[in-house]
Parts: sequence; C-alpha cells; structure tokens
Amino acid sequence: MADFIFKISPNIVLGSYTANRLGQYALEYGKNFMVIIDPVLKESGTSDKVLNSLKEKNVEYFVFDEVPNCADTETLSNALKLAQDAKVHGIIAVGGGRVLSLGKAVCAIYYENKNVYDFIDDQAVPGNKMLPLICVPTTNRDSFLFTDRTMVTDSRSSKVKLIKTQNGLCRLVLWDPNLQIALTEKQVEIMAVEALGFAVEGYLSQKATFFSDMIIEKSVQLLSYALDGAPSLSITTPQEVLLAQGGCMASLGAASSSYGAAHLLSVAINSRYKVSRSLSMAILLPYIIEDAATFRADKLAVLAKYLRACEQDATPAEASAALAEYVRNKIAKVNIPARLKDLSLSIEQLALAAEDAGELDLINSLQRSMTTDDLFEIIKKAY
Repeated sequence: MADFIFKISPNIVLGSYTANRLGQYALEYGKNFMVIIDPVLKESGTSDKVLNSLKEKNVEYFVFDEVPNCADTETLSNALKLAQDAKVHGIIAVGGGRVLSLGKAVCAIYYENKNVYDFIDDQAVPGNKMLPLICVPTTNRDSFLFTDRTMVTDSRSSKVKLIKTQNGLCRLVLWDPNLQIALTEKQVEIMAVEALGFAVEGYLSQKATFFSDMIIEKSVQLLSYALDGAPSLSITTPQEVLLAQGGCMASLGAASSSYGAAHLLSVAINSRYKVSRSLSMAILLPYIIEDAATFRADKLAVLAKYLRACEQDATPAEASAALAEYVRNKIAKVNIPARLKDLSLSIEQLALAAEDAGELDLINSLQRSMTTDDLFEIIKKAY
C-alpha cells in the first residue's frame, strides 16, 4: 500500500449560499483581486450573485472572462500579464474545470521570471512563492482542484500539458450547490457520471490508501442518493446538495489517490478536439470498468453495492458487470452518445489523443501498468 500523508489544504466550505460570503473570505487574503469567471455565467446571472458579495465588502477586483473552450497557453499568458500589471493580491476563479485550471496556473507562476512555455517545454517547477487562489466551482466535480497539477492546452499543438503547482496554492474552495443552476439537467447528469468515474478510478489506483478508499466509498454513496434517490425517507437532502457533496468527495478522494485512464484520455481529447471531458469520460468509463474487472473485481463489487447496481450477495464478477451496465443505463437515460465514433472523431484522431495522454506523467499511476498502446486499445473498444 502507498504511504499515507495527510495535509489539510485547501479549506473547503460546502453548502447552500456559501458564495454569498465570498467577500468576507476574500478579505483574509487581500483587497485587490482578479476574478477569472466563465463567460457562460453572465447569461444565467450567476456572475452577478458572486460579484455582489465582493462589492458589499468593498473588495477591489476586475473581471477576466475571455476564456475559450479550454484553458490554453495563449489565454494563460494574457491573464498572467493582466494580473501582474494590476499587482493583484490574489485570484478568484469562478466556473468549471477550465476556469479553475487557469486560475491555478496564474497563481503558480505569478512570481516567476520565466514565461509560460518554460513550464510547458522544459517542465520548469515554480518556486515556493505563490499567489493565493480562491476557487468557486459552479459544477458538481473538478478533476485537478485538489492536486498539485493543473491542466493547460499548448496553443501551438493543441496537446494537453500539466504544470506542477505548489502545495497550498489554493487557499479556499467555496462549493455552493446553488451555483449549478446555470447547468442543464443533461449536463448535471453527465457530470455526475464523470464524478463517479473519478471515484472508480481513484478506488482502483495503485496509489489508493485507506483514506482515499474511505472518502471514495462515501462519495459513491452520496452520488447514488443523488442519481437514484435515497433508500430511506429520513434522508431529505436536496439533489443538488448531494451532487455537490458526492462530487467534492470524489474529486478529493481521487486526488488523494490518482486519476485513471479514462480521465487521462478525456483531458487529451478535450485539448485536441474541444469535446466535453464529461462526455468522453462517461463513454469510456464502462470499458475501464470491464478492463479492471479482470484484476480488481473485488473493489468494483464494493462500489457496485454502494450504488445498488446489484444484489448484495452478487459475486465480484456479477457485480462488476452490473456496474458497467449501470453506467451504460445512465448514458442511455440522458440520451448522449454511447460510442466515441458518435463524437464525429475518426479513430486516427483519437490515436493522436492517446499519444498525448501517454506523454503525461499521470500514466505512471493508473489502475494498472499501461502504455500508449493500452490506452489506444481502450479507445478502440469504446469506438
């Protein structure tokens, strides 16, 4: 078993209307901020709710919302220069994964003399000095929030790259379930399946510990209640709160362990072809489960039973098969593509994404030892 090292960072505040206290919390880290915000949130009025909290506490800020479909190096360079010119005290990132990843990258290299591409090409590691980051997720999961990595797309090649970040960079996460109102019902369901994917892969990882297992088991239970209803009338927690709780814990559990092949491939596909990470992750997940059933059926059975996907007396093999079928049923329910070929991508394009994924150091901590060829085999099965 991998060594267990426990550090409490960042502080997590999860609950309804927590975003209304953003201004109060921000003052603990400074008075002048750049707010990186998803442009979609303007249309729903969500951005006004978040920014009003800063105004009420007289926090100075300016908004950066020129964020494309993924956080790329060109956008990072622009955001970094604006933050440095304004001499901000911190970054507040409000939105989904692309916005939070961008905020992390700006904070990590804010004090560095090197340019963005030194961290991309030469794998330079930022020094100890860093800008405080406050994250306000507007979805029910995030892949890199609790890790010491952040994802960025190389604008020159469309390849996914990971930048090493300092421990303790993210000081605070305000997870407000009410901010999910900007999402459609289909988006919420797909993201819930993606959070389940984080949980499954973190549970199977070679870096799993008793702590990550405990967090992931609870996250799967909460996601089950959100997706299928609670088994008892005594559980009256609203669905959006259950999704936020389950997604937060799945993200934390996977970060305490490691993400897996489906996650690796989904970020590579997103960087190259701007396909939703949630969508490709959901498509790949049943095939990851079937692959893992050959060597970790016992652990898959535990999660299948938490999800009530099978009978409690089911054998590991039966439970593993039921878990894969459970995911496929969820995909069918929300009427999204069940095959990668339905994403209008050729097998040749997906082969490039597999090569990109194989270049990331995360490949060394998957659920089993895998090469680029192994990743491509999973793609072919899901195609």
